[in-house]
Amino acid sequence: MSNYKAYLISRDGHHIRAVDLECVDDDAAKRLAEQLTNFSNVELWEHARRVAKFGSKSD
Repeated sequence: MSNYKAYLISRDGHHIRAVDLECVDDDAAKRLAEQLTNFSNVELWEHARRVAKFGSKSD
């Protein structure tokens, strides 16, 4: 299992909060992080490596 952080980002680019995710691989982490895009953009990170970036579904 790897530790990931999903950062919720506002439309104007400000950090809203971070969500800790523990997943078996990048694909599992991406699936979970994408579920957080209802009201904000999301950046998924594993330590210093950005894994993915998702746009908000509400845009």
